Amino acid sequence: MALDLNDPELEFADLVYAYQSWVMAVINDEKLDGEEKLLTDDIAEDALNSMRFLPGEVTSAIETSLARVYDVDADELAELLFPED
Repeated sequence: MALDLNDPELEFADLVYAYQSWVMAVINDEKLDGEEKLLTDDIAEDALNSMRFLPGEVTSAIETSLARVYDVDADELAELLFPED
């Protein structure tokens, strides 16, 4: 379900959840060789919309925390999340 950024009941936690879901899906799909792919277009779109409103410190903290939990190098995770074309 896509985030409705015009929803007056949308909370900061919803934005964090959307970004966190995207990072976890990327880790699952790219590093953990999960049987089921988790990343969908909706998850990616919600995360990109969330990034517009989340401070860089928050997104960085999410990425760092999840990299530690899943034993992924932070620099490698950054490459997975934001590949340079």
